[in-house]
Amino acid sequence: MVEVNKLNARIFSKLGQSGTTFGIGLFEILKKHPEIIVLSSDMSRPAGLDRFKTMYPDMFYNVGIAEQNLIGIASGIASEGKKVIATAQAAFISMRSFEQIRQYMGYMKSDIVAIGISSGFALNFFGNSHYAIEDLAIMRSIPGLTIISPSDAGQAAKALESAIDIDAPVYIRLSGTLNCPIVYKNDYKFEIGKAKLVKDGNDITIFATGSMVYNSLQASDLLEKKGVSTRVIDMHTLKPLDTDILVKCSSSNLFVSVEEHNIVGGLGTAISEFIASNRDLPQLLRLGVMDTFSYPGDYTYLLEQNRLIPQLLAEDILNNYK
Repeated sequence: MVEVNKLNARIFSKLGQSGTTFGIGLFEILKKHPEIIVLSSDMSRPAGLDRFKTMYPDMFYNVGIAEQNLIGIASGIASEGKKVIATAQAAFISMRSFEQIRQYMGYMKSDIVAIGISSGFALNFFGNSHYAIEDLAIMRSIPGLTIISPSDAGQAAKALESAIDIDAPVYIRLSGTLNCPIVYKNDYKFEIGKAKLVKDGNDITIFATGSMVYNSLQASDLLEKKGVSTRVIDMHTLKPLDTDILVKCSSSNLFVSVEEHNIVGGLGTAISEFIASNRDLPQLLRLGVMDTFSYPGDYTYLLEQNRLIPQLLAEDILNNYK
């Protein structure tokens, strides 16, 4: 079992979500699931898989830069009763492999955990061809697919462990870069489909996912200084969405969704769909990439450009709360 404490949380942070998932979490998971096979689309080093492929060469296959083949091969191996993890850059495993994921993981229910690394703006200077700001929308449209977007590196490892345990097709979206901010310093129970309250408050509820959970916590501190009590919820699972927690937070005056993703099709859309059939819930402010492409640059510049840094998040929330 992957556990989080104050010491290893710092180690996880330095490794980032991919490094922790594959460099630490995967080895813990092997103790329970020795039948795991890992496939990569020429991404073993960026994904942090070098140690794994050296120690277990018969359990790792690099299919090359061929993401469609990656999912097809993974499905074939899964049909033989193996637990299969397939990883590639998020932009390409979601968009280039969409048909294969739909057919094999959605329709045929192949037991594959597809992991998109470097989602959002993590590949900063590579430009818009490599930014994954549509992957949640694409994956959400596939029936039967579970979708997880971890908030920090420790949670990413816990998410993989849970995904392997459920015997169902899963897409995990890994976000952020190295030195990933820490959200959880103490151990906790991670459950797919059960969001986590990370900060309580009364006036506003922020529902955040992935890298934006930490930024939302920072924004909530700024809002508190303005006299606005703010609750922050870690919506690590996009599908199935934890609608119970939406109802529990219905006394808030405003709902806010925050994601390093297009506001079309992601977390904000998922919440909106539930609100549409539940009129007693508050109005929703969706914050994220505002349906536009970005000017390439470093990670902080890209977040600032899309108003996803804490100061600008707090400013936008406050302007819509008045």
